[in-house]
Amino acid sequence: SGTLIANGGKLATEQATTSGTSIDFTGIPAGIGHIEIMLNGVSTSGVSILQIQIGDSGGVETTGYLSGVSQGITSTSSTSAFLINAASVAASAYVGLICLSLEDGSDNTWVQSGNLVAPGANVHVSAGAKATSAVLDRIRLTTAGGTDTFDAGSVNIRYW
Repeated sequence: SGTLIANGGKLATEQATTSGTSIDFTGIPAGIGHIEIMLNGVSTSGVSILQIQIGDSGGVETTGYLSGVSQGITSTSSTSAFLINAASVAASAYVGLICLSLEDGSDNTWVQSGNLVAPGANVHVSAGAKATSAVLDRIRLTTAGGTDTFDAGSVNIRYW
């Protein structure tokens, strides 16, 4: 389900980020070349870094990422997810846009870029790349370690 957008693409159904340890968007159709992930006031119960993982019909993939994120002088990297903030504070309400673009359809390579900010903080700038084992059909928003729970905000995706 979702909403068709006049200038193209489809907006999925917004999901509340008010409980649980991960938020999944599944059923993304084949043939998609661009995905935007929009966070609006997303907060967690702890200080783990927010991250995006992608996957295919075999499930969410947790290896093979080339990912980096910086905020001011703080930076970090990962091979298990796209990191989207460099450091986290419990109850910080993050807003921003993360973009995924298909770079190579023959091996399902996606590149990632994004910007997030929380009130009173510097912007978090992220980038990365990952090839999925088959055609991408799912995206997960979670935290490093996967144990902090979401406690405020919402997230949605738009794809075309």
